[in-house]
Amino acid sequence: MSLSDETIDIQTPENVAFGYQVAGIGSRFLAALLDTLLIVILQAAIFIARALILSALDRSVLDEKFSPWIIAFFGLISFIFYSGYYVLFEMIWNGQTPGKRWVGLRVIRKDGTPITLSESLVRNLARAVDFLPFAYGIGVISMFLDKQSRRLGDLAAGTLVVHDRAPISIQSLSTKRMSGLRMQSLTKISLDGFPVERLTDNDLSLIEDFLFRRDQLTHRDSLAIQILNTLHQRLGLPLPTISRLEAEDTLVAILQAVQNREDE
Repeated sequence: MSLSDETIDIQTPENVAFGYQVAGIGSRFLAALLDTLLIVILQAAIFIARALILSALDRSVLDEKFSPWIIAFFGLISFIFYSGYYVLFEMIWNGQTPGKRWVGLRVIRKDGTPITLSESLVRNLARAVDFLPFAYGIGVISMFLDKQSRRLGDLAAGTLVVHDRAPISIQSLSTKRMSGLRMQSLTKISLDGFPVERLTDNDLSLIEDFLFRRDQLTHRDSLAIQILNTLHQRLGLPLPTISRLEAEDTLVAILQAVQNREDE
C-alpha cells in the first residue's frame, strides 16, 4: 500500500456499484493531527478552568470540602471529552470529525452506507490499540498492510475512510442532458403518486451518489433506470414506464421534492 489514495468500487445493498476514493495514510494522518490538536486545546481549557476554580477556593473554608469534588468533576469531563470526541462528531456529522471535515474525509461502512453508532463505538474503542506503542504505530502498520488502508479499528468495525463527495446543489442539476449525451429538452417531471416521504436516508444517499458521479459513469442512463426500478420495487409501486433519458431527470426531481419538503 502506498501513501497515495486509491479508488475502489463498492456495491450498495441496491446492487448499484459506485467508485469511492479511499483515503490514504497521508490524508488520514493530517486529519488525525488536526483532531488531536483540537483535543489538546479542549483538555487545556478544562485544566485552566479547574485551576481557576481551585485557586478561587484556595485557603477558604470551602477548599477542603469541595476541592476533591471539583477535581473529580473536571477529571470526568476531561475523560468524556477525550473518549467521546470522535464518536460524538461522527454521529452528528455523519462520519466526520472536525479534522476529517477540514481535510475532506468521511467514515462509511464497507457497503457504502452511513456509519452507525455501533460501528463508531467499535472503531474508536480500538483506537487505543492502534495508537500503540505511540503515534498510531500499530494503526499505520495495519494501513500499510491492508489494501483499503484500514487501521485495526476499521477492520473490527467494518468501516472505510474515503474522500467526501461535494454536497449536491439542486441548482447545479440541469434538466437537460449533459455534454456527451443527446441534447433534448424535457418536460417538467411529474412525481404525482410517488411517496417521497417514505424514502430512507440510504435511498437519498444512493440518488446523491449517482448524481455526483454521473459524469464518470458508463451506461449512466441504464443505471438511472435501475435505481428508479429499485426504489419503486422497495416502495411497492409499479415499475415506471419512462424512457432512459428521462430517468436521470426523475432522480433530480425526487431529490428536489425531498429538499422542498425539508425547507417547508
